[in-house]
Amino acid sequence: MFKRTMIAASMAVAALASAQSMAAVVGGGATLPQGLYTTPGVLGAGFDTYTGVGSGKGKSAFLNNVAADINKSGVTVDFAGSDSVLSVAELSAYNAAHNSAGNDAANKWGPLIQIPSAATSVTVPYKLTGTDGNAVTDLNLTSAQLCSIFSGAATKWSDINSNYPATDIKVFYRSGSSGTSEILSRHLNSICPSQFGVSSTFTTAQVGAEPATFTAVASSSAMATAANSTEGGIGYVGPEDVDATNNAKVARVNGLLPTVGNVVTALSSVTPPANAADRADPTKWAPVLPNPASGYAMVAYTNLIFGQCYQDATDGSSVRDFLTRHYGLTANNDAAITAMKLIPLNNAWKNAVRLQFANQSGALGVNNTSVCNAQGRPL
Repeated sequence: MFKRTMIAASMAVAALASAQSMAAVVGGGATLPQGLYTTPGVLGAGFDTYTGVGSGKGKSAFLNNVAADINKSGVTVDFAGSDSVLSVAELSAYNAAHNSAGNDAANKWGPLIQIPSAATSVTVPYKLTGTDGNAVTDLNLTSAQLCSIFSGAATKWSDINSNYPATDIKVFYRSGSSGTSEILSRHLNSICPSQFGVSSTFTTAQVGAEPATFTAVASSSAMATAANSTEGGIGYVGPEDVDATNNAKVARVNGLLPTVGNVVTALSSVTPPANAADRADPTKWAPVLPNPASGYAMVAYTNLIFGQCYQDATDGSSVRDFLTRHYGLTANNDAAITAMKLIPLNNAWKNAVRLQFANQSGALGVNNTSVCNAQGRPL
């Protein structure tokens, strides 16, 4: 009996190890693009199922190779999705620990790659009944009014507009580290820096304590549901869980809805890195626009973070195949991106990413043999 039990236990361990070894390219992070990355065929062959846990946990899972942060175990974290850009501090810590001459063999993982995957916006879902008893369907807020609402300076809807009732403003915000919190706070910081800093954690970005009427929610879908179903409610969320063209569900900001056209207009001035030094700098591939000159006010890219080097050649090949397809000019993931209410990159960005990173022989190419000799993300 004891022998049979030991054999069964050994087989179970072997099966677990086999399953983990077959997990292939493992990643997770931002919930905003989760629907895109879990659409069949988008990531492609060789990829494990993407896990949405928030941008902050996605970045920490990748930067430190902590699979538990994306609800995995016994595997290497090969990539992350994040609407929150890598900070200078995060990049410096990663390079010191995993991309410097002083690293031992086990910790020498090589350079990382940060690239935009699709364009997005932060919408402002709400629910409000007017003094006439009818639902407000045309809410239009200025950036300054957003500062008042999300800082807690305005506590009643009548503080925003005397024609609105003295209903409590019930703000919903993302718990933990979220890319949408970072995009929102970056814009508000550009308008009211005394009330907001820039952080992927709302409670850190906001100056002062959150009022009792503020409520934390854990995901994009929970945010949209809470803000659109709670009288006096307002929140912020990516476009995937709302109808961004419906002013009865999302507010206009400075007169504009977060439609595709208004988002594209806001991002039209952003171009890919043009010279070798900039192309080698991951921060140059993740541009931010705190307050665009035209178009919708709160726009950004949802990004992907990969390693340039993988010890498993099959993983490296799978990543290059994904980059070739996702950033292709004809056969690509654009239909799936659009279906998830995100916006495909323009051809200039697609060409730049594909030519620099999907080309193995290029200096920045995934698993370039010269750069990645004897280093790479662990097996």
